[in-house]
Amino acid sequence: MFQTDSIVALSTPPGRSGIGVIRISGPDAIDILRQLTESPTSDPQPNLLTLKKIVNPSSGEVLDQALVCIFKGPHSFTGEDVLELHCHGSPVVLRAVVDAVLKLNARLANPGEFSLRAVANGRMQLTEAEAIRDLIDAQTDHAVRQATRQLEGEISQRLKPAKDSLLRIIVRLESSLEFVEDDVPAVEQDQILKTLESLRTDLTALARTFSHGRLLHDGLVVALVGRPNVGKSSLFNKLLGHSRAIVTDIPGTTRDTISEPVDMSGVPVVLIDTAGVRCSTDEIERLGIDRTRQKAADADLVVAIFDGSTALTAEDEIVLSEVETKQHVIAINKNDLETFSSDGFLHRPVVIDTCVDSVPVSAKTSAGLDNLRAAILKPFDQGNSSAQGLLITNARHHDLLTRAIAELESSVRSVRERASEEFTLVGLHNALRFLGQITGETTTEEMLGQIFSTFCIGK
Repeated sequence: MFQTDSIVALSTPPGRSGIGVIRISGPDAIDILRQLTESPTSDPQPNLLTLKKIVNPSSGEVLDQALVCIFKGPHSFTGEDVLELHCHGSPVVLRAVVDAVLKLNARLANPGEFSLRAVANGRMQLTEAEAIRDLIDAQTDHAVRQATRQLEGEISQRLKPAKDSLLRIIVRLESSLEFVEDDVPAVEQDQILKTLESLRTDLTALARTFSHGRLLHDGLVVALVGRPNVGKSSLFNKLLGHSRAIVTDIPGTTRDTISEPVDMSGVPVVLIDTAGVRCSTDEIERLGIDRTRQKAADADLVVAIFDGSTALTAEDEIVLSEVETKQHVIAINKNDLETFSSDGFLHRPVVIDTCVDSVPVSAKTSAGLDNLRAAILKPFDQGNSSAQGLLITNARHHDLLTRAIAELESSVRSVRERASEEFTLVGLHNALRFLGQITGETTTEEMLGQIFSTFCIGK
């Protein structure tokens, strides 16, 4: 497939824009350009943008005036001849040009097929191709930096010493099996054990970064709940940094859910403001309260908000009972008031799980907001919030690392028990194979297809 057909796709997002880029890759790319520009003999200089008229080869009609660029294989993104057409960003124009290309021995690209060809042709490793997807999907500056590190091959560089060490040990043990007179002496076995334990420790430390890496990659959905007039919408606006929800002194102002993305310490968080929970005869408000309960059930974390300047009410009790089975944080609002008390909500004790953070805040003065943000991230971060190095952000990478570590542990036990080299080699071969699957060296074609199906078309 990689050598016999040419593919085409729009590489810029659909819709109107100043420029729309159409990408073509494959053995017919240059011939397609010649027919589109009616230049059968003179090709533009590679790696240089050239202004050309794009025509419909069937009718001779001029479709657009575009900048074209040829990237000759193997020195291109895919390793094949690649053609880019920088057209005007009208959906009508772009569709017409793509249709013309499809009539010139090309087909529409599958999701991620350009990147798949790059991996198949040795232009990049699998982790680097996945980093392209993550870079496109990144929602925060931290996520961009991590994707950029992976795009530069940092995961491959981090795993290479481990794979080299495993390979050396495998060769030595295989040699011992092949030549009886070349048995591994006790001193060398101790050195092998020490190396394997060091590899296991190093890979385990890398795997543990996934708790924070997953936050950067996937983000969180956080719902703010509470009875009416405790300051949910005010806190929502303060956490966002701008006024998004309507705030009044009238209880029940918020009738529906409002969601907005926000960056919390580099973690993409979708905040949801909800209708106040109370008994109501208003049909519209009841529908809003039903949506509140649904959003709270679906959220990764619930922030239960209470008014610390007044006594706990029956409606507060309902909120507490509904969030106690969810991952939640308690925010006690209005600590700027003289009547505020975070101990028992002023007039009566409140039984709060000691494992749950209870944070005094003020939606008016912004006091305590940093503590609230930290409390929101704490249950998911496991102490890695300050991690500045390489993070594992991909669940596939984490799963394969975990499997490789388990195989190393099996081999470590075999060496300690002075078992036959054959038992040790089983775990070592499996660990090396799992590490190779991360970078794509030992990944099956079926698995590659599943991975690249998650990419957007045109990448």
